[in-house]
Amino acid sequence: MVVPSPTPTRTKKTKAIGIPTIDLSLNRSTLSEQLVKACEEFGFFKLINHGVSKEIIAKLEEEGAGFFAKTITEKQRAAPASPFGYGCKNIGRNGDMGELEYLLLHTCPLSISERSTAISNDPTKFCCAVNNYVGAVKDIACEILDLVAEGLWVQDKCVFSRLIRDVQSDSLLRINHYPGVNDIDDWDPSPKLHQCKSNRIGFGEHSDPQILTILRSNDVGGLQIALQDGLWIPVPPDPNEFFVFVGDALQALTNGRLVSVRHRALSNNSMKPRMSMMYFGAPPLNAWISPLSELVSPQKPNLYKPFTWEEYKKAAYSLRLGDTRLDLFKICTHHDEIINSLIN
Repeated sequence: MVVPSPTPTRTKKTKAIGIPTIDLSLNRSTLSEQLVKACEEFGFFKLINHGVSKEIIAKLEEEGAGFFAKTITEKQRAAPASPFGYGCKNIGRNGDMGELEYLLLHTCPLSISERSTAISNDPTKFCCAVNNYVGAVKDIACEILDLVAEGLWVQDKCVFSRLIRDVQSDSLLRINHYPGVNDIDDWDPSPKLHQCKSNRIGFGEHSDPQILTILRSNDVGGLQIALQDGLWIPVPPDPNEFFVFVGDALQALTNGRLVSVRHRALSNNSMKPRMSMMYFGAPPLNAWISPLSELVSPQKPNLYKPFTWEEYKKAAYSLRLGDTRLDLFKICTHHDEIINSLIN
């Protein structure tokens, strides 16, 4: 039986270092080359000149802020997040906790409409804000994926984006709210569970299981990403731009060439709340995920067994937040078997 690798211990200190910045207004050949490089080395980049209007972003931010400003009783009308709706502190089903509250929505317009009545006093306005934002960032995600396919010299340039554009796509929108230090008792129904401030975590270390994540946050910091050597990098906030994460599914589709980045959010030590909005671009539940044939060779053999997105999703959510989920689907080579026998 294959078991996931335990979360590696992070012993190195956090260090400020430059992260890749991708300018979406550059020509395609330059963009595709830069995108592949950033996704190989970091699995993460900052996206500028993305073309999404400030109005679209501001309207969703306004809806999110309005919801989180409600009383606990009012917010509980949209709870529990099972999986969609309002959640507070609980992350998933396996005991992971964080110093945050959140809304999780499926991006299907019908699902958004059904949830909106418990979330907003003006469901039509809420639906409009969410759908406009989702449409805009989905287009960005698909453009990025098409450029990545070009940069990898894949014959079918829409092989990644087609999974997200599918009408049955399992894509999600999540709005996380990390209250300011003076607001904790106002939103947390169980303040007695708080750890001391210096030891709190906003959202624990993890990688995203989907294909691609697009994040936008306000001007309050907290996001960190991990380099492949385990060094943590703080990401300065920029409310005018997006941050993009490679997900586990894209790592599998590219046979490990592109890397799913591990990241976390520290607890908010600012007086001002931090709010982030994440679009998770995902395939349909019945879509098969396996390394593309162009990216498999005798020198780079197939690393992963084929799996459906539904199978991976079930496996991912059966584990703890920080577990390395792709290990469940790794092909164990003869060399690996020898190493494992020596270890055991």
